[in-house]
This record gives sequence, C-alpha cells and structure tokens, in this order.
Amino acid sequence: MAVDDEHFREFVETRYMDLLRVAYHLTGSAQDAEDLVQTALVKVMRRWRRVDDPMAYLRRVMVNHHISSWRRHRVHEVVTSILPDRSGRDMTEAVTERHALYEAMRELTPRTRAVIVLRYVVDLPEVAVAAALGCSVGSVKSRASRGLARLRLALASDAPPPIPASPAASPAPTGTTTMTGATP
Repeated sequence: MAVDDEHFREFVETRYMDLLRVAYHLTGSAQDAEDLVQTALVKVMRRWRRVDDPMAYLRRVMVNHHISSWRRHRVHEVVTSILPDRSGRDMTEAVTERHALYEAMRELTPRTRAVIVLRYVVDLPEVAVAAALGCSVGSVKSRASRGLARLRLALASDAPPPIPASPAASPAPTGTTTMTGATP
C-alpha cells in the first residue's frame, strides 16, 4: 500500500463524520448525504497527491456535485409526516421544527444553501466560504443575508402579515386623486 493511500485512509477515518454532516445539510437526506460523500471521496482519491487542504477541497467538490446534480434532476422528495412509534421522550416538536427548517432550506437555490451551510453549519468565515465557492466575499454576504431572510420568512408561520408604516406608504385606491392631482 502506498504512503498516499495510507494518508487518504487515515483522513477518511478521522473526517468522515464531518463530511457526512456537511453533506446532510446540503442534501437534507441521510442517504443522499452518504452518496454525496462517497462520490466526492472517489473524485478526490484520484487527485489525493495534489490536494493541499483536503477538507476544503472535499467541501468544494461536494457543493459543486450537489449543485450540478440538482440542476440535472430537480426532483423533490415527499417526506411523510408519519413517524414510527418510539419509546422515551416525545421528540415530535424537535422533529417538526427540523423538518420545517429542511423544507425551508430546500426552497433556497443550491448556491445560497451552500453559503448557509458552509457559513453557519460548518462555521467557516466569509473569506473561506468565498474561496470554497469561487466567488467574492460580498457575494457570500449578500447570499447569506438573502438566504437567512428567506428562511426567517418561511419559518415565521405565526407571524402576522406586515402592516404598512403609515397610510402614505400604502398605494392610493383606484380613481382617487393623489397630491400631484393626477389619477392613477
């Protein structure tokens, strides 16, 4: 067995769960996450000798593969709301919240989802996320901001609809005269 093969094996044994966690947050499915990690490891194994930072390189490979497969398939799985009976404490609320979060994450574009996962789940700084995705730091900031806003909106099911700040902020009814004297 070559030295590089041994280093690769050691890396996989120590970092597999970290890779699986990132993949799970990207895909929202345990099976898809395992497939994504395996695909990424096979791709990286061929180039192992030339890889300087294997974790960053693998995250980039996983994000790119997930985005390209999403573009090819664009099929959404339907998750059932029926949970198996289990003994112990009731985890229904936690499961429901997590399910709502994953459903909201699925509504984001793959690139925005990748920014959210790398920035807030993996806890990478904006510069590292930008390097991993091959974009600018400003793009990471704007995607993260818009993505978080969309997640907040999707998860705020109890929130009442927004109320205009003042009557002047709402449009004038049809057929009324505005301050300029013109009718809309």
